[in-house]
Amino acid sequence: MVAVVRLPVVSRPMIPQHHSRRWRVLHGRFLAIALALTCAAPPAARAAERLRVTDGRWLERADGTPFFYLGDTAWMLLQRLDGEETERYLRNRADKGFTVIQAVVVWPEEGRDLPNAAGDPPLVDRATMEPNEAYFRHVDAVVARANALGLVFGMLPTWGSYWKQVGQKDPPVLNMSNAHAYGRFLGERYRDADLIWILGGDQNIESDEERAVNDALAAGLHEGDGGAHLMTFHPRGPGLSSLRLHDAPWLDLNMIQSSHGARDHDNGIFVEHDYALSPAKPTVDGEPRYERIPVGFYFREYDRHVRFDDYDVRQAAYWALLAGACGHTYGHNSVWQMFRPGLPPAIHADVPWWEALDHPGAFQMKFLRRLFESRPFTLLRPDPGMVVDGPSGRGAKVAHLRPWERLGPGAGVGGGRLPAAGAALTLHPPRL
Repeated sequence: MVAVVRLPVVSRPMIPQHHSRRWRVLHGRFLAIALALTCAAPPAARAAERLRVTDGRWLERADGTPFFYLGDTAWMLLQRLDGEETERYLRNRADKGFTVIQAVVVWPEEGRDLPNAAGDPPLVDRATMEPNEAYFRHVDAVVARANALGLVFGMLPTWGSYWKQVGQKDPPVLNMSNAHAYGRFLGERYRDADLIWILGGDQNIESDEERAVNDALAAGLHEGDGGAHLMTFHPRGPGLSSLRLHDAPWLDLNMIQSSHGARDHDNGIFVEHDYALSPAKPTVDGEPRYERIPVGFYFREYDRHVRFDDYDVRQAAYWALLAGACGHTYGHNSVWQMFRPGLPPAIHADVPWWEALDHPGAFQMKFLRRLFESRPFTLLRPDPGMVVDGPSGRGAKVAHLRPWERLGPGAGVGGGRLPAAGAALTLHPPRL
């Protein structure tokens, strides 16, 4: 078995909980703006730290340091949390070893743009996508604080309903008249931030017109940031960005949404599909089954009391990575929406977000990352042929070993063969 050294977690003082909401908003803004002013790295340092694709399979910093994509789903972070709450959330995720925070800049709610916790709407004019400076000062502060804690910001410019045309009654807000300019604005504003652009937002491209709008948005982002940041696309699930966009010159890595349909759904099949494409591009499951979300909630006969748990999220994570993904994204049903008592729950959320932060699945992601980073993981390649008694289908290959089974030179997993004489086989328990 692999010996795991448990590293001490340094406790950090939290901002007191008993202050009024108005004080918390002001204090949070002051704290984050101060950090934005004092924590910015010089341009040369930022250039050395920028993310890039290596070997068509993995991500690394520009100085060659491997980067393990371990995302957390916080779609409504910028709308629902004030400054103090944002600090609490980001520190928690940094402590648990996450490396990417996926959040949406402009989120829809009942025909309007959801404002932030201070009441600032994101747009002055929806027709032109003209940004509201007060709102984006808040975004600036959150991105800066995430970066200061070592977290890359996975920034979705809008949720997918803003550009979706097929099957919609109303014309899209984001269209060919404003997509490029909005992208250029974001690119220029966050040129020096540590981030990944994530287009899409839970929708698939189904027409040439929808593709054109996303191409224009991507072109604006590229023009604004000078090509400083990687781009990907979050599809509707179950779905793959590669089905319509693998040939897009702006798509640096593919993203999958294996979604929430069933237990034991082999998301490794999606990863294997992307892994076989040419040219080679990294791929990551950006929305697998969330902890505490009802299993198959979009089916007619689902039971809201039957929910995914930490076993399910661990399973999805290991299956994706063992099939060749460049990392993985975790999600919790209460955290993505930052649910709290008093708010209408989406998809039967029933636990406050601050409690959900410490549910067991989130803790388990640290061990996933630690395992892969304990080896030169960018040299790993999936080899399903080593396992012969696992699932007969495609995708992730998993076999169960008896604790007393002896493994020596020439041995394999479940009767499979190691690739070379003298190769070592290391066992690692998936739950620590």
